[in-house]
Amino acid sequence: METISRPLDAPSLSMAAALIAAGQPVAVATETVYGLAADATNAEAVARIYAAKGRPDFNPLIVHVPNIAVAETLGMFGEAEQALAEHFWPGPLTMVVAKTPDCPVASIATAGLDSIAIRVPQHRAMQALLAASGRPLAAPSANASGKVSPTRASHVMASLDGRIAMVLDDGPCSAGVESTIIRVVDGAIELLRPGPITAEALEQVSALPVRGVSGAEIVAPGMLASHYAPGKPVRLDARDFAAEEFGIGFGDVQGEFSLSERGDLTEAAARLFDALHAGAASPKMRIAVATIPEQGLGAAIMDRLRRAAV
Repeated sequence: METISRPLDAPSLSMAAALIAAGQPVAVATETVYGLAADATNAEAVARIYAAKGRPDFNPLIVHVPNIAVAETLGMFGEAEQALAEHFWPGPLTMVVAKTPDCPVASIATAGLDSIAIRVPQHRAMQALLAASGRPLAAPSANASGKVSPTRASHVMASLDGRIAMVLDDGPCSAGVESTIIRVVDGAIELLRPGPITAEALEQVSALPVRGVSGAEIVAPGMLASHYAPGKPVRLDARDFAAEEFGIGFGDVQGEFSLSERGDLTEAAARLFDALHAGAASPKMRIAVATIPEQGLGAAIMDRLRRAAV
């Protein structure tokens, strides 16, 4: 299969929507990372996502919709979920909720679960594709499963060239890490995957406590222990770098690639996967990463790095 990469414009959008209608996945920019989008109601189209990524079939996909009204046709939102949706959507928050009785999303997209992971994206490219296709779009990150997530169209091409038909290029992603994933259970918010929306922000809006999860149950995307692997050993909390290591610095710790020389966590998140891609492409045999503080967005960064280091 030939993979074409086109900038976001009207002709490219029409081509992408036609591919979606034909059951083909299309890579598209979002505010978090590039997603590999396909019609969530078409089981064969969703299967093509899994095939292109080599993704385990027990790992569910996030379903993207244009607004809250459409989200409510797919999932059941309680008072807490409604408040969170009204505050954080559109944006990088995914909520896992029970499916509606007549939810049209193919069961392969939810890995056979009775719940569904839903997000209303903010990015103009994904919103334009949702409007042009008229379908809810299942869209995990547009990379081979377990590899570094893509924040540029070139990253998608490096990972999926020849596996998908099209990349809809709208430049680099702003957030740089995947969405925060939560579910509301027993009067609390379970943080299933850290991301750009912090636990502190969730507590402030919902007035509910935020807690982590334990155990091996897979209820949302990105919960596999080994994920985002760059194909080389990764050492964390480095204060200096050995000659055989590709150094990823932060703050005062300088490396061959700096996440943020001024120690800014937002900048570090946006540059994280660029750094891992650079380390993977380096002739150095190992990757080492400077210490990242685990407050706020730093928790999401360290979550990705620990998975990369598994």
